[in-house]
Formats: sequence, C-alpha cells, structure tokens
Amino acid sequence: MPGSRDAITDVRGIRVGHWTDRRAATGCTVILCPPGTVGGVDVRGAAPGTRETDLLRPGNLVEEVHAIVLSGGSAFGLEAATGVMHALAEQGIGLEVGRARVPIVPSAILFDLNTGRLAWPDAEAGRKAVARAKSGGVEQGSVGAGTGATVAKLAGPERALKGGLGTASEVLDTGVVVAAIAAVNAVGGIRDGRTGEVVAGPRGDKTGFLDVDALLRTGRGRRRAPEQAENTTIAVVATNAALTKTQVNRIATVAHDGFARAIWPVHSRADGDVIFALATGEQPVEADEYPAIEAMCALVIERAVLAGVRAATGLAGVPSAAEWLASTGRRARAIRNR
Repeated sequence: MPGSRDAITDVRGIRVGHWTDRRAATGCTVILCPPGTVGGVDVRGAAPGTRETDLLRPGNLVEEVHAIVLSGGSAFGLEAATGVMHALAEQGIGLEVGRARVPIVPSAILFDLNTGRLAWPDAEAGRKAVARAKSGGVEQGSVGAGTGATVAKLAGPERALKGGLGTASEVLDTGVVVAAIAAVNAVGGIRDGRTGEVVAGPRGDKTGFLDVDALLRTGRGRRRAPEQAENTTIAVVATNAALTKTQVNRIATVAHDGFARAIWPVHSRADGDVIFALATGEQPVEADEYPAIEAMCALVIERAVLAGVRAATGLAGVPSAAEWLASTGRRARAIRNR
C-alpha cells in the first residue's frame, strides 16, 4: 500500500527540492540522500543527457551518492548539478579526498527548450533547489524538472499535452519502502495499464485523443513526430532496503518496466530515458524479499509517471490532458486489452 505521503520522501532521509521558472517553462528537482546511500542507474533512451553515471555502475570505486538532480534545459541543464555540488560541499557533505570534500551528484536532463521563453536551470537554480529541499510532501505536476515537460508528441508538437513531475510510494509488510519520482517528457502517449485508461494522447482535430496505435500502424504520425532528442522521461527509484551496488543497479533496470507500462511508445530514438536507483540501507532484507522489491520498483515508477501527467497544468500554450478533455467535453477512454 502507499506510504503516508505517497511520495519518494516516504523513504526516511530522502529530501526533495524544486526550482521552477514558469515564464521560461523549465526547472530542476534535487533529491538529497541520507549518509551511506548506494546508487545505481540504467540508461535506456537513445538520446540521453547525463552526468556522473559511470560512477554508479558495479565495479567502479565510488559507492555513496549524495544527491540526484533531474533537470530541464537539455544539456545546458546539467549545470544545475554544479550548484548542488557547491551547496553540499559548503555543508561539509561529500566524499573526503585529502583536504576537499567532493559531493557525488549524478544528473539527467530532459528537453524543454521549445516550451516557453528560451532559458534553462543553471548553477544558482541548483543551489536554490537544495535550499528548498524538505522531507515532507512533494509538490507535483508542472513544477521542478516537470515544469516544461510535454507528452504525446507522436503526431507533432502542435498536438502535445503537458507532462509533469510525479511521485509515488509503496510499503511492504516487512517494513521495506519503495518509492519513485519521475519527470515525464515523452514522445509517447500515457496510459494506465491497470484500468485501460488513456491518460494522454495526441490531441484530436476537435475533441479527444488520436489513436496512438493507429498512428504507429499507418505511419500517419511518422512525418510529424520529433526526430531529434526533444523528449526524455527521467526518474529516481529509492528504497530503504540494504542492497549492494549490483542490486541497486538491477532495480534501476527492472524499474524501466514501469515506463513501459505507462508510456507508449517508450525508449525511442527521440527519447533519452534514464532511471537512477538509491538504497539508503536502513532496512535489512533477506534474499527472498528481493523479488518483491524489484516488482515494487516497476509499480512506483508507473504510478509516478501517471501522477505527474495527471497533476500537470497547462503552460506556455500547451494544455494538460485534463484541461484538453474538459474543454472538448470528453472523458478519458479505455483501450482494448492486448
């Protein structure tokens, strides 16, 4: 069942801070980690923008992660992680290397430069996100890294809908908590695999959504769909379980199943999909508990994607799915079982 906040902050010690620029329709989100947190990553999209991901792979030296940054602004947005590093170093947080402390702050970005005024999160934005980080409820929708996010662009950007930032958590009977946060900026549409609801698809000519499957089968959306790296869904999955670095990387891999459940199509050439994984080590686990943790990672990623799109509000001329359906007098529809 969901945790008390149904958010990534249900993992004790995790704090989340946003920096949002609604005029520019961009922003960044920082996820701060408690001491001893082990990190991992799985990069699936063909057009990723990342920083410090090699450090997270099994066999490499560094074990502890101090923060993760999710940012808009395309590759320019990677600068936000520099501000986070400086802010943490000033607090005495980081890997001790001689007389210096070097915070380990992996980062991933999404493309939102064509939404709103041309701007991107910089180092000062990263600093401000750290200053605003807290362990309580997490604001969702068109905030932080989800501010300028858009989805359902298979028929062209003029038919897109707002994406956003969402979070979710699940608590097992054993006391293990698994949670996620995701910034959803996909070329694909969004659907709820549990109910069959199409949450967001390309806007129809006058009402409702275009049929994504029909667009794919007939190729009608091919010439209108983005061909460049203008998309990307980026996320963090976290648990309080005590896991090895190899196991943490594995849950990052399995968590991509949550993307596949909620985003269609996913992991395309025009997406740079990335999932980071964090394990704080608070809760010891037995070997037979690990499969449940993997399963919950996929579930919370799926729920975070859906939450981000459902909580989004229109911005820079792009309506949210709820706003579009309300304006046309339509409701979300179910899809056929496949």
